[in-house]
Amino acid sequence: MTAADTQAADPPVAGPRDPGGSGPRPPRDGVRPSKKTTGALLPYLLIGPAIIAIGAVFAWPLVKTVVMSFQDMGRRELWSGETPPWVGFAQFTHILGDSQFWAVTFRTVVFMVVCVTATMAFGLLIALLMQRLSTWVRLLLTGALVAAWSMPLLVATSIFRWFADSDYGVVNSLLSKVPGVDFQGHNWFLNPWQGFTIIAAVVIWGAIPFVVITLYAALTQVPKELEEAAQLDGAGPLGVFRNVVFPVIKPVFQMIATLSVIWDFNVFGQVFLMRGNKPEPEYELLGIYSFQKAFSSSSFSQGTAIALITVLLLSGVAVYYLRQLLKTGEVE
Repeated sequence: MTAADTQAADPPVAGPRDPGGSGPRPPRDGVRPSKKTTGALLPYLLIGPAIIAIGAVFAWPLVKTVVMSFQDMGRRELWSGETPPWVGFAQFTHILGDSQFWAVTFRTVVFMVVCVTATMAFGLLIALLMQRLSTWVRLLLTGALVAAWSMPLLVATSIFRWFADSDYGVVNSLLSKVPGVDFQGHNWFLNPWQGFTIIAAVVIWGAIPFVVITLYAALTQVPKELEEAAQLDGAGPLGVFRNVVFPVIKPVFQMIATLSVIWDFNVFGQVFLMRGNKPEPEYELLGIYSFQKAFSSSSFSQGTAIALITVLLLSGVAVYYLRQLLKTGEVE
């Protein structure tokens, strides 16, 4: 065997690496960061700042609310900085034993049910209508919805307040044009039912754009083949919607309805602004009631206790909403 044959048969031996070369460098200490590990940590690194911000904005006020609800903080403790006396569950027993609290809670639930039902019904009808519009009309309608959605709450409430004005309101002028009807000078807010109708109109008008755009996006995901197959089987428009369309958009519909329940249960600004920053007792919802107890009566602990009870009432709705989100993620 020649020297050339021996060199060819031996395995290649790696020589010393040129420090200035462009080849791959060996890992230091034999440890190389895995791309898989980095990819697994990346979502947590990205969402970390958001979690810290949410914790700073929501967690600390919630902890402070829980602490204050077990104390008796008045104006003196607020300005002097003294530690309020601990009263245990006295705030809760006083609130839960007050008939006015249950009357306000019942009023809030009725108002929420009416607003959510009307919002989802009108939103679904408009979303179905958008499917039958031409492209240009649909784009114009979408732009109008986005513009309405982006309108500040103060501006929207002022417009509706002008609509219902007793002297110069558009509603009274239009109704007075009906033969035999005289609404000139009519004050809609003397009767709480009529006043809440105006307030509910503001709430529904502000919520419909989000509902319409979201439901329309869900309707575009309904397979046309299924609708055509149902029509060939003899199903009418209502049957196609009930058996084909709604089952497809049901997860989105449920999530929007759950969000609407949370939003409408916590309505505050519309009532507060519509009644000139001084809502009467018959216009108190839970948010207004908590505010009045805390600042008008200077019983800050009672206000925080009512707010905490409101959070507990809505916690069941929040859990249902999270379950819907998890179910949607599992399906995807």
